[in-house]
Amino acid sequence: MTATLAAARAVDRPAPSVLRMTVEAVDDSSAAAWDAFVADEPGASVYHGYAWRRLVHSVFGHQTLYFAAREGAKIVGVLPLVRLKSRLFGDFLVSVPYFNYGGVIARSSQACAELLRHAEQAAQLMGVSHIELRHTEAGQLTWPARTDKVAMLLKLPATPEALRQSLPSKLRSQIKRPLREGVTCTFGGEESLAAFYDVFAENMRDLGTPVYPRRFFQAILQTLGERARIAIVRLKDAPVAAALLITHRGTTEIPWASSLRRVNGIGVNMYLYWSVLEFAVKQGSAVFDFGRSTLDSGTYRFKKQWGAEPLQLHWHYWLKSGGELPRLNPSNPKYRLAVAAWQKLPLPVANWLGPHLVKNLP
Repeated sequence: MTATLAAARAVDRPAPSVLRMTVEAVDDSSAAAWDAFVADEPGASVYHGYAWRRLVHSVFGHQTLYFAAREGAKIVGVLPLVRLKSRLFGDFLVSVPYFNYGGVIARSSQACAELLRHAEQAAQLMGVSHIELRHTEAGQLTWPARTDKVAMLLKLPATPEALRQSLPSKLRSQIKRPLREGVTCTFGGEESLAAFYDVFAENMRDLGTPVYPRRFFQAILQTLGERARIAIVRLKDAPVAAALLITHRGTTEIPWASSLRRVNGIGVNMYLYWSVLEFAVKQGSAVFDFGRSTLDSGTYRFKKQWGAEPLQLHWHYWLKSGGELPRLNPSNPKYRLAVAAWQKLPLPVANWLGPHLVKNLP
């Protein structure tokens, strides 16, 4: 398991008995101490960094609540929370929305328990319906959990040629197919954002899913610098597939990837994934994170063919009134009609309306 994904473990470590543990909601004055703690914790993901608080607030305007557990002046645990509130989707806290990883990072079971207790108290005072914590391990949490999702991870070899040889012959042929059509793949930063967003927005409309605002991806690129890259596949100079990559602690992750349906017949999506895998190897990454999937779904089988293996995800919930665990995602039958209607929208309408809706979807 990579350091990026080993989140939410409460591992007991010796602590001075004379120091009293406290938990506080921190502000920007504690950003440096927060990030120093996160940088020292192998279980922390890139999304535990304090910069994401500023990013989410500046782009979406959401209320954030960042708890730190301390022994004396020293931080021994953190829990970032973002409040999503709308009439359409409800009022709840997530750690963290829009990404696969978040939740509690703590150096002791006591710190973990205190952070959760303070989160529950805050949730009750705020009147939210639930808290969602996105972990990669069950840890010591007693909250109910969803385990229907897995992260798909591929251990990378040392060279692109070794990677190529590890793939089935059928897959290698599918990668070569678009090359005969003259496709190319380039990697860049903010200068590639317009091409990425054109492809991404059209693909999201076709999937029936509201699109994020362009400034969200711009903020990610500006926040992460060289650790965030955009891949663009072009056919006759026109962007037809694109992906955004994030590299952290030896893992390259692909949070978003899209290809245009009208060219999927020549396999541009296969060439896109080969290109980003080759890029990750050349970057020196040890693991490629394909993102989350439902077991045995179409996306699961797509990622499995590249050699990726599942890592169980544990999404823990505090529920104000008990009942069923929430399912705010397009696979929920409740949203089937809405998805079908969205797919029929003109692209400019979907691009205008989408950011107003998706900001409140976790």
